[in-house]
Amino acid sequence: MTILSVRVTPFAGQSPGTPGVRRRFPALPGIRFGAFEIATADDFADTEPVDGSTGAHQRVRVNFTNSDRIFYRLSGTGTEGATLRVYLERCEPDPAPCAHINGITGRDKPSVVA
Repeated sequence: MTILSVRVTPFAGQSPGTPGVRRRFPALPGIRFGAFEIATADDFADTEPVDGSTGAHQRVRVNFTNSDRIFYRLSGTGTEGATLRVYLERCEPDPAPCAHINGITGRDKPSVVA
């Protein structure tokens, strides 16, 4: 779920995966925000399952000790006019009752990417 989407022009000279941002990762574990404590932070690359493209040095992940996490992702081309997307994920042991996924879709597993 996208919680916040901000248009950045330019992105303060740094994308989420630049060395200036990555340099801060080792200092983050143990920092608390209320009930949330940072476990790890990293710059990661993932592969798009549809076209096989890789997004390197454009994504930052902050993992909390309770399995919740935040993703920062640069969307668009380059840093000029790019959009910084922020995704907040909260771990739910059984999300199906909350989201009514089976009742809405009639599916109990993914149908596009397995």
